[in-house]
Amino acid sequence: MNEVFRIAAVIPHYRHPLSIEHVVDSVAPYVEQVIIVDDASGAESESVLQSLSLRDNVNVVRREQNGGKGAAVITGCRCAAELGFTHVFQVDADAQHDLARTEYFINTARQNPLKVVCGFPRYDDSVPKSRLWGRYVTHFLVWLNSLSFAVKDSMCGFRVYPLKPLIELIEQTAFHPRMGFDIEVVVKLHWLGVAFINREVSVYYPMDGVSHFDAVKDNLEIASTHWHLFLGMLKRSPKLVLRWFK
Repeated sequence: MNEVFRIAAVIPHYRHPLSIEHVVDSVAPYVEQVIIVDDASGAESESVLQSLSLRDNVNVVRREQNGGKGAAVITGCRCAAELGFTHVFQVDADAQHDLARTEYFINTARQNPLKVVCGFPRYDDSVPKSRLWGRYVTHFLVWLNSLSFAVKDSMCGFRVYPLKPLIELIEQTAFHPRMGFDIEVVVKLHWLGVAFINREVSVYYPMDGVSHFDAVKDNLEIASTHWHLFLGMLKRSPKLVLRWFK
């Protein structure tokens, strides 16, 4: 890749008024621009988003209707591409990831501009056990649907994408708009032949933390995501198996 490395942070935001400013402050020194995509949060977030939008390197993009995390990330990535960025650093608005790892992840991407730099979580005792075991199920299904161990964790919202293959993929295929997106996008990028680098990031679940994960709706979408990926894998399996021998 001969083009100049230009990176923006994309933060999908939905009702995290207490943590979003800290996330922006933590990542802004390492990117040219922070793109916050507000997914119709409503009045409770208006004050902090308005304040952040006054900063020179912060762009607040507002979605009129709530579409889900995946829809917000896609909106942010399209915005970054239109502004001429080559890469996006996706980071959640809830501040559960170790934001001190931002510079390391971005430098890794700078040195490997054609690859996705994917975070895989290191948990402490605060992680809910149901979340932990659920991720193990997803790990297995992602390895099955990609016929590869290239991605260590497909649900971590702390990663760097090269924009060119990502935008091409977004324009060519439909995605689940909510929590299934993070899983679906890495499998489909792998199908395209995009390589991955996995790097550890600590994750902390505070007792009073805000979660918008809907145990019924989001788990049903994730199950649907895995099923559609499985069908897609079957069609691509000869090509994917051939990669084992290259």
